[in-house]
Amino acid sequence: MTNNNTSASTPDLAPIRSALLSVSDKSGLEPLARALAARGVKLISTGGTARALRDMGLDVTEVAQITGAPEMLDGRVKTLHPAIHGGLLARREADHLSQLEAHDIAPIDLLVVNLYPFEATVAKGAKFAEAIEQIDIGGPALIRGSAKNHDGVAVLTDPQDYPALLEALDAHDGATPRALRRKLAAKAYARTAAYDAAIAAWFAEQEGEDWPESLSLPYQRALVPSYGENPHQKAAFYVSRGHQRPGVATATTLQGKPLSYNNLNDADAAFELVSELNRFDKPAVAIIKHANPCGAALGADLEEAYRRAKACDPVSAFGGVIALNRALDAKAAAAIVEIFTEVVIAPEVSAEAREIFAAKKNLRLLETGGLADPRAPGRRVVTVGGGALIQDRDNRMLELSELEVKTKRAPTEAELQDLLFAWTIAKHVKSNAIVYAKGGSTAGIGAGQMNRRDSARIAAIKAREAAESHGWASPRTVGSAVASDAFFPFADGLLAAVEAGATCVIQPGGSIRDDEVIA
Repeated sequence: MTNNNTSASTPDLAPIRSALLSVSDKSGLEPLARALAARGVKLISTGGTARALRDMGLDVTEVAQITGAPEMLDGRVKTLHPAIHGGLLARREADHLSQLEAHDIAPIDLLVVNLYPFEATVAKGAKFAEAIEQIDIGGPALIRGSAKNHDGVAVLTDPQDYPALLEALDAHDGATPRALRRKLAAKAYARTAAYDAAIAAWFAEQEGEDWPESLSLPYQRALVPSYGENPHQKAAFYVSRGHQRPGVATATTLQGKPLSYNNLNDADAAFELVSELNRFDKPAVAIIKHANPCGAALGADLEEAYRRAKACDPVSAFGGVIALNRALDAKAAAAIVEIFTEVVIAPEVSAEAREIFAAKKNLRLLETGGLADPRAPGRRVVTVGGGALIQDRDNRMLELSELEVKTKRAPTEAELQDLLFAWTIAKHVKSNAIVYAKGGSTAGIGAGQMNRRDSARIAAIKAREAAESHGWASPRTVGSAVASDAFFPFADGLLAAVEAGATCVIQPGGSIRDDEVIA
């Protein structure tokens, strides 16, 4: 007894004699179409794609000639017809082929479709009606049908896969192997799933629904690092389709080995921080180590900002990730290469700086083309066992006008600026976070401790060690401003900051012991 649904019922190789091409993205179309035509493949097409093929001097059969029905409703209906879907969905076996013959339908062996650019249309801020018209209907139906019938049909949804198909045709005398067709089918379903997810997310946003009952995240794989956080873990880097915001997801790698999982995580943290430091309207540098800042500073130029940032914790800066908020120049580049650095990320990189970095083969150099908008909306996703925690990204930026002075002495103007600077850094430090700052640079950072007192003490210890290594008379925490990312539940953490020499503090408040701590 033969099961007609098993792949064993069809040969491994499927010849391509006819192809339906209907693409919004026409990159790579001409070499693909010419190669197919040269093999005697019948080309079937619609609308703009048909016109493009004719302009290439190729013979094209319009879909309307096959269906006997014209395109209608402004192109909304053209391929939704048994003469098309029957040709794609028929199994290449006697029963189905005889039914096609009875209805005068020819098999279609190759589908080349990429969908209307819905994600790109939404990303540019299109109005509702324009976005609706960019929701493809026929395309997903064609793709899903062809992918289901991959035993006999190859489906291409990405121009990057055109060369692989042509190589297969050359290697197999005009046919495709089952392994390639399955791979393309999997990619096709992933594409339609991501497309639907993007549409669903957009609709929820239009309806003001922050947290829809069902959520799919439309991501596109950008990179597969050699391993994850640890060598025994696998990892991949995905970016949001239609993502336009400058950052790690859109950065160009100018030199260096592929980025690791930790490189990507740290580069993102560094770039987000330095983009927010741009509020001070000065050159700024942030140095990140294991997702936490180990130094950040403002300066008259990038070199000064870098040296001041590194001075906060020169031990941790070794092997760190550096982000800058200005075009990276040769002077700053020369300072950076004085010690080993994993990654440097900047909006632009000058030719002179690139030449300096070229001698450091292990350094990864990224160019983003701009800074991130700290106030832009977005979501942060953290997976947990069997699910995910999702929250809005922290895009709130504190203004000095929001501050309340709770002590008899008000801070000076210089102290206010340092308080705001320290608070900006603390936002990017893992809790419990304590940040000392002085003169627009970090003086000590305590991160991720189980209690706030220890974070304050660790930051002070690092400041003393930095002072000793630089031969300073006293640590820079003396006369500094200190920021705490949450309230002081007891006075001990604040007293530790006072012992380190801090003269003013910024904290959210809200403890039941606020009065005691303030007193």
